[in-house]
Amino acid sequence: MEDEKWKKELNRYFEDLRIIEKCQQEAREHFDQFCEFIVEPALETLEDELKARGIKIKYFREKNKFIHLQINFPNSKVDNFHYRIILPSNSLDLKLILQTKGRKNKKSPLVSKEKPFRPEIKPEEVLKLSKDDIIIDIIKELKEFNYAARTSPD
Repeated sequence: MEDEKWKKELNRYFEDLRIIEKCQQEAREHFDQFCEFIVEPALETLEDELKARGIKIKYFREKNKFIHLQINFPNSKVDNFHYRIILPSNSLDLKLILQTKGRKNKKSPLVSKEKPFRPEIKPEEVLKLSKDDIIIDIIKELKEFNYAARTSPD
């Protein structure tokens, strides 16, 4: 009888590990879909609009890890603002992190901040965001950073 108890516990342990691995794999797959079908189209749209204003951007994605946007100062190759959506390692769902970095002027150091990405949205609703939602979030973060940079004492 005791023999059965520990075997059940061992089987439960291996089943739990299988479930964790399955959830992690699904989170990585959903993050890649989010990046490919929502974020990248948003960045392409934003790139066209900013290019018309003399502002270059770069973006790249590391599969299963993050998508990163860099906005340069107008008519410059110097980076002004970074917006990165991160899937934390070992994530079980799309509870993402937003990392922003920026510099006040071309010679100042980058200042970094990290916070939850869209905390008002449940992880299962991330894939329901639109490209416009992403563009609006980027603009909001860019505005907050630049307004603070332009109004704070040096």
